[in-house]
Amino acid sequence: MSENFKVCFCCSRSFKEKKRQPPDSIKRLFEAYSRNGKMSSDDLLRFVNEVQGERHAGLDYVQDIFHSVKHHNVFHIHGLIHLNAFYRYLFSDINSPLPLSSQVHHDMKAPLSHYFVYTGHNSYLTGNQVNSRSSVEPIVQSLRKGVKVIELDLWPSPSGNSAEVRHGGTLTSHEDLQKCLTAIKDNAFHVSDYPVVITLEDHLPPNLQEKVAKMLTKTFRGMLFRWGSESSRQIPSPEELKKKILISTKPPKEYLESQTGQTSTTPRVKETSWSRPASSTNTAWKGLNKNPDDEEESESEAVGYRDLIAIQAGNCKNSLKDCLSDDPGKPRRISMDELWLENLVRTRGTDLVRFTQRNILRIHPKGTRVDSSNYDPLVGWTHGAQMVAFNMQGHGKHLWIMQGMFRANGGCGYVKKPRVLLDTHNLFDPSKRLPIKTTLKVKIYTGEGWDLDFPQTHFDQYSPPDFFVKIGIAGALRDTVTYRTETAVDQWFPIWKSEFLFQLSVPELALVWFRVQDFDSDTQNDFAGQTCLPLPELKSGVRAVRLHDRAGKAYKNTRLLVSFSFDPPYTFQIS
Repeated sequence: MSENFKVCFCCSRSFKEKKRQPPDSIKRLFEAYSRNGKMSSDDLLRFVNEVQGERHAGLDYVQDIFHSVKHHNVFHIHGLIHLNAFYRYLFSDINSPLPLSSQVHHDMKAPLSHYFVYTGHNSYLTGNQVNSRSSVEPIVQSLRKGVKVIELDLWPSPSGNSAEVRHGGTLTSHEDLQKCLTAIKDNAFHVSDYPVVITLEDHLPPNLQEKVAKMLTKTFRGMLFRWGSESSRQIPSPEELKKKILISTKPPKEYLESQTGQTSTTPRVKETSWSRPASSTNTAWKGLNKNPDDEEESESEAVGYRDLIAIQAGNCKNSLKDCLSDDPGKPRRISMDELWLENLVRTRGTDLVRFTQRNILRIHPKGTRVDSSNYDPLVGWTHGAQMVAFNMQGHGKHLWIMQGMFRANGGCGYVKKPRVLLDTHNLFDPSKRLPIKTTLKVKIYTGEGWDLDFPQTHFDQYSPPDFFVKIGIAGALRDTVTYRTETAVDQWFPIWKSEFLFQLSVPELALVWFRVQDFDSDTQNDFAGQTCLPLPELKSGVRAVRLHDRAGKAYKNTRLLVSFSFDPPYTFQIS
């Protein structure tokens, strides 16, 4: 059969259609574990144990595989499978490189500061940071994808009588605060029962803070977590906080001080580079200009609001040394943008690691990312930052890495930090050259599914696509590297013979990513799928790697066939 592409009204190009068939290397693998061109249950179990590394698999697991390929109608009459059935098994979802179960398997009983948390930035925005629409829709979508930290910016309404959600100082629209809170309540535990944190960027006077406190209490009721004792020395664990909503913001007194024109010669780490006080002529801010005799009354109005703050946030008002100081009796959260982080890691990297062993560090995009783009999350993660806040409505490689990280631990929104970041005696220094612990070997065999998920002329108007794969490691700086395969010309079912070696010094913090593109000599290469996989969850053997679109949604059919192995074998230990 041939595949025809129309060039003009009267002409067309014809390409011999290549059949979907196993590469020679897969054929040889099948021959090694079969007899007379057929594979029995015992043969398949031996393959699963020895090649796929499923040491604990038994005949029940093999029967599940047999069942998964039944609909291909390629069984022998005695229940033996042929090469094509074996090939279909390799490409099936049951042969995923990550655990199939959504079961949580990390220790969830450590303090909250011992986890990376799936974190959103300006969670209510549908598009860019300047003039896009505010809505509850992105909040709902984020929570249903596993995000566990939602950010709301609170500003006085034009009348000054209520609080609203909007990106201050921009042309973005506003959204009703009650609608946002209700959306959080209804979707907070859709993915898992582990806690949701609401970070409030608060620009409200005390009277509106009191209204917000009542709104929070009425909406969440018993779901709200409140400290039972002021003497608590650490933030409770995700296990203890199941089905709880935690409020994190600055206490009212600190808010009042930040609005009185207080200046400092030392730069301050702020919650957001967009935030700025409203004009003093705004009626909503008149409460801030009361005479000193009324200050006690203003503060007392906000007591209820203060009591709802589960994780106290603050700015660095003095030196950076004070900012990163660790008070054993008072864990806290500080926020800084990506530029401050990059500056600190050059001079205070180990101090950041020490601080994040007990306290929460939130990183957010710099203010110039008006297009809602994102930054490299590994800079924060390798220094222990728990809340690396992302614009979930953005696209691109860094968001794909974020999505890859939180595919770990059953996709519950919490990933336990590796031991290297929690060792209090030998502080981890990401800038140091560390010895190689293991080498990840990746071999890319083939891919399929594009003909089913895309129209015939999606990639090339006049010919089948020319696919190549980019592959790389995202992780500690010295582990980061990128390679690419050769280009498979005019093939819907490309076959590559590419093996790549990745030497890893901190494999616990590494992710392997794939991006497939269609090569175009005259224009920009076309996007053809991507995915990112956390190494601590990666299964060895020949695996079907499902690809995703730019937003992170999995394609129905498009996959790569890839083998993974560690040399020497490496055991990932979650502390």
